[in-house]
Amino acid sequence: MLDTLQKCIDYGEKLGANFVEARYDDLTLRTLDRSDDTWKDIQVKSRTGIGVTCYIEGVSGYSFSSGITLKDIRAATLKAFRMARASVPSAKLKLPFAKAKAVKSRPSDTLRPAVHPSQRDLTFKTDLVNRMVQAAREHGANIRNVRGLYGELYGKKVLANSDGSEIDWDFLVTDLRCIVTSKTDAGALVVGAEGYGGSVGLEHYGKKGKTPDEMGQEAGSRAKEQLKAEACPGGKFRALVENRLVGVLAHESFGHLSEADFVVTGASPLTDKIGTRLGSDAACIVDAGTPDIKTYGGLWLPFDDQGVRTGLTTVLDKGVLTHYLHNRGTAQKLGQRLTGNSRAVSFLFPPIVRMTNTYFLPGDLTEEEALEKLGTGVYAIQSEGGQVEGDGSFLFIAIRGYWVEGGEIKYPLREVALSGNILDLLSHIEGATKDFEITSGYFGGCGKADQFPLPVGLGGPKLIVDGVTFGGQA
Repeated sequence: MLDTLQKCIDYGEKLGANFVEARYDDLTLRTLDRSDDTWKDIQVKSRTGIGVTCYIEGVSGYSFSSGITLKDIRAATLKAFRMARASVPSAKLKLPFAKAKAVKSRPSDTLRPAVHPSQRDLTFKTDLVNRMVQAAREHGANIRNVRGLYGELYGKKVLANSDGSEIDWDFLVTDLRCIVTSKTDAGALVVGAEGYGGSVGLEHYGKKGKTPDEMGQEAGSRAKEQLKAEACPGGKFRALVENRLVGVLAHESFGHLSEADFVVTGASPLTDKIGTRLGSDAACIVDAGTPDIKTYGGLWLPFDDQGVRTGLTTVLDKGVLTHYLHNRGTAQKLGQRLTGNSRAVSFLFPPIVRMTNTYFLPGDLTEEEALEKLGTGVYAIQSEGGQVEGDGSFLFIAIRGYWVEGGEIKYPLREVALSGNILDLLSHIEGATKDFEITSGYFGGCGKADQFPLPVGLGGPKLIVDGVTFGGQA
């Protein structure tokens, strides 16, 4: 396939493009969705094709083809070139970039799980979901619905470009999750949820705490607990924010503001803020393509879709903004190093600046010490969605929470809505726990520029934050 992609490069350069990228995806997607006793969805899809980007004077044109004959790829390359050439006269922002050293992939760039999803049949995977649903039923109460989900996305990603890069690696993400909806005596619906996803093999769902039986039990028990939960009080309180909700804050509220395509157009409030203190010393945010999956979890992405090897980018260092997330053009425009953050959902889309694994760094507190330091306030756990504005304002709904007094958990809370502005919240972070995790998955993901769903990783420690608004509006 690299030889085929090289023909795209040669043809595009012969037409007059300054730089050409050619990508090939050969991916398999499987979705299992059970609601109570009914299988709502059991399907397998393939995502196979070539995408070509041609750059002329800092302007790009993109085209794709599901066919991979020489005729198909020449047609896609010609279309991409013509689109770029036609856009040059009217483009308001041009982002030219220089060629870089050729990148060559290595065998170690592909994860080798003990049990790859391609090694297990449909019966094995439906059994994971069935066991999870059954466990949820056994441990829940007043249940109105139990939903079990399993997803997998895996396969080959190949890239060649005008640098002479030759990249060939295998993508992998699996996901197993359970959602339980129960009904209180007053008629209100409450939710309990648990799951895990990331670049892991199916052996992971046999580990303690990650089996379908344990995750179903957790989801059912949490929904049952919510039946007696009290509504979260409104107002400003001290808060302990749990790992996964911390990850949502890192990605949705701050990470997008640091994406350099927004920065170069002045659309981000972080424009021209490098070196500026934005938060406390406890506020540290990074983006990394290849985290320690075995220890912390997350998504494995050794390369972006421009052929740049990913690494670790410290975006916020002890409260100070130190770097943006870049594609090739924005990095050259702003005079920063390449970060490997140009990504696309598939060959159907052009790569744009996107996050990989974005998370807060851990601190030195235990959970008990964090609760003691919190004193009195709200312990907010998991995310059920929300909304974010371009200025950093946010409104997130936590699936559950607890009221804490004197460092001790007193009773469960529901209707836990957090609002504020991330640039204000960062300055009120007082500490972080040692425990640290990154999660990713097949379901959901980032939806920037309608390229949805793009798998991303997010997470961090638990954070202590002073003065969080609960029950307010973004």
